[in-house]
Amino acid sequence: MKKKYMKLLIVALASSFCVVIVFPKLKDVEHGQKDLARIPSVPASTPRKLTTVVISTIKKKTNSAPLNELPPLTISQTFRKDIPKNGAYWNRKLHSLLRQFDSIDNQTDKDPRDKFHCQPESFELLKTNIQDIQSYPPLYGDFLRGMECRDPPLLIDQPKKCASDQIFLLFAIKSIPKHFERRQAVRETWGREGLYENGLRVRTVFLLGRSSADDPSLDKLVSFEAQQFQDLLIWDFQDSFYNLTLKEHVFFKWMLDNCPRVSFVFKGDDDVFANTQAILKHLQSLEPEQATALYTGQVISDASPLRDPKIKYYVPQSFYEGPYPPYAGGGGFLFSGSLLPSLYHVSFYIPFFPIDDVYNGMCFKAIGITAMKHDGFKTFDIREQDRENPCVHKDLLLVHQRNPQQTMRLWRNMHSAMLTC
Repeated sequence: MKKKYMKLLIVALASSFCVVIVFPKLKDVEHGQKDLARIPSVPASTPRKLTTVVISTIKKKTNSAPLNELPPLTISQTFRKDIPKNGAYWNRKLHSLLRQFDSIDNQTDKDPRDKFHCQPESFELLKTNIQDIQSYPPLYGDFLRGMECRDPPLLIDQPKKCASDQIFLLFAIKSIPKHFERRQAVRETWGREGLYENGLRVRTVFLLGRSSADDPSLDKLVSFEAQQFQDLLIWDFQDSFYNLTLKEHVFFKWMLDNCPRVSFVFKGDDDVFANTQAILKHLQSLEPEQATALYTGQVISDASPLRDPKIKYYVPQSFYEGPYPPYAGGGGFLFSGSLLPSLYHVSFYIPFFPIDDVYNGMCFKAIGITAMKHDGFKTFDIREQDRENPCVHKDLLLVHQRNPQQTMRLWRNMHSAMLTC
């Protein structure tokens, strides 16, 4: 490898990205990718959530293939009844969209984006509908103003990711720009692409937004990483906790455009440890009816919003009121690729929610799919004394959380010829 590129990899592998370095000018990335540094940055005073509006002068990427035809959509009565009608803003917004859905011809196979446009909510509108909005955390304001903006430009694409043969399993890993070390650990262990036993083809993509205005720019590094590994998908929105739901939505769209025939999808965080062989074995054991309606993981049932503003998962009572539907923990879960068209379609009629795994549970429930518990998913981890024991992990599908060093060590020990369990 050329010396001038070695410096980039060394910096990317380091835990800190605060080293000042002169970057060589990179050529445009292959397969339609762009050097992120060429895209004008959004002023710090502008809410990054609204990037789709601010950079509207940038030419959007045109996909090589049109969106697959979407099947007629039915929104389950169970879901409608489970979300109570009350004065909370999100509840009112949902039932308004459901009335809109019921009043139109939903038998169309056209892209539902034709009916929805990015119209950032004004503060006056929000203040009128949420009387205590001034008590909301600042990031909630950005989230609320951008709830209708669902189609940010795709800056770096991987259009050939599923071009060859049938993909049995796609690992879709949520990450952020500065987590190179985590991504590399995944690439070298459980997320390794290739042909597995019985000819099962596995592919991996990492889902990213852009760094916030307060973080050092890593655009050159992630551009180079995308060129080297061909597995980064990067959209032009701020990569933050409240934008994870937007990341789910644009991923559904990307899948329909680029991987419409994938059999199964694993969605997870970049700090989980997944047991690829155990996952493939489980998926092959499914009956046909199970394989086409799969949504499984560690299921959280009977959950309700947390009202403490100091908690990461805080949801104000004036924003949402009622229980959550059962949902698979967002650390990692599996679902059938055949459900993607319906998930994408229904996501236009369910307002974005600030907690992505709850939102996923809503979307699956809305299309009539029940979350199925699997004891092999441990999104809240296992006993501390078992966390370094490879034999304990042999029959598990996922554990959360593991740092890159733990992931490398655990994978190596699990696949050692000397291991006896």
